[in-house]
Amino acid sequence: MKTPNIAMALREAYLTMHRQTNVYILKYGITADQFVCMSILNEHHDITQQELVRHATSDPNTIRAMLLLLEKRELVKRVDHPNDGRAWVVSLTKKGKQLYKKLDEELIPVRQKMLSMFSMKELKSMYESLNIISRELNK
Repeated sequence: MKTPNIAMALREAYLTMHRQTNVYILKYGITADQFVCMSILNEHHDITQQELVRHATSDPNTIRAMLLLLEKRELVKRVDHPNDGRAWVVSLTKKGKQLYKKLDEELIPVRQKMLSMFSMKELKSMYESLNIISRELNK
């Protein structure tokens, strides 16, 4: 039997999930990638832009561009870090928190569909496997 192409399977699954997310939230003018930033900011209040980059597993230029768009819409705010003049502290605004809550609710069907495809044992195994891939390839 030929070895499965895990990288392509992960890419296809991710891009499919990404497209499905966009179907539900683009009507609000937010992309799946912007939603990821908002989700991280909802979970980790007042973090540095560098921390956001790490949590999003993205690059600084991409995150900066997304933050500028979200900031223009008054969904996020960036302020000078109190102890590091080179750093920004980023957070959701009240308007951003309200929109995030609405987007999160819009995405319930996507999450439910993904979760319904697997047993709890399979979900735990998949989660562990994905974490192993991330951890080991980052060494």
